[in-house]
Amino acid sequence: MEQRLNAAAQRATTATTQRDTTMYLKKRARIGEMMIQGVLFLCGMVSILTTIGIIVVLSNEASLFFADSRVSLVDFLTETLWQPSIGQFGILPLVNATLLSSLIAMLVALPLGLSAAIYLSEYASPRMRGILKPLLEVLAGVPTVVYGFFALTFMTPILQRIFGKGTVDFQNVASAGIVMGIMIIPIISSMSEDALSAVPRALREAAYGLGATRLEVATRIVVPAALSGIVAAFIVGVSRAIGETMIVAIAAGGRPFFTFNPFKAAETMTGHIARISGGDISYGSIDYTSVYAIGLTLFVMTLGLNILSQRIVRRFREVYE
Repeated sequence: MEQRLNAAAQRATTATTQRDTTMYLKKRARIGEMMIQGVLFLCGMVSILTTIGIIVVLSNEASLFFADSRVSLVDFLTETLWQPSIGQFGILPLVNATLLSSLIAMLVALPLGLSAAIYLSEYASPRMRGILKPLLEVLAGVPTVVYGFFALTFMTPILQRIFGKGTVDFQNVASAGIVMGIMIIPIISSMSEDALSAVPRALREAAYGLGATRLEVATRIVVPAALSGIVAAFIVGVSRAIGETMIVAIAAGGRPFFTFNPFKAAETMTGHIARISGGDISYGSIDYTSVYAIGLTLFVMTLGLNILSQRIVRRFREVYE
């Protein structure tokens, strides 16, 4: 009988202990944590709502442009003459100059930026990396208007000296594209260097153990392993080049010519928006709404590049344990 009473008392004590433990471990409301979570959520929502607001404003104003009887969507996408004053709304000259200057910029930025990233990641000592990387990133802090005048007063004379003044216009797409490439180098090198440094050390050591040289390890092991990060850096650089305004507004030209000659003046989409927005255009006019149509086209192009970047990163991403 006594043993039964002791067992019952022990079970009751165990149940009480478990109940107390459960109550102690039960999730309790923490006001401070909830406030922090709410603030962080609002911060995230601000960026999302801002993006939605941009889309709504662009779409509304652009719809007024396309609703005008003088505008045809087919002509807008296929015609090669952009002169709203005479009712010509072919956006191809602006798109062509934008893509041409961006292509030249990436031809400059990708090899130089990737080479710098490989050096910083595979060859430079920690001390040298600590000196060179901040110096390289200083380029990203230079105002773009300075780059624009640099292209106009330094790069254009060099091109004219090489190819002749009769060949290279004072304002031309080539000088703007080259200087844009110089501006983008820090983006490419910094993002690529981060991707290269994230490759596990074991891969390098295994390659060195098989007798590979440092160059072979860098180009055949590390770069392929970091390809997703390098591609992402490239896409970000392209988006930056397409969206650049001041350099092309100053150095590329102010007339929307349709030409594939990089030494001729041509106006990009952002340059045209900057020029028209600074003029005396009346609210609601076809010139005014055309700016939003160009902006919407630019937004779609950069959005497509970002989506493509995400797909490529997911496709080639390699996960190491």
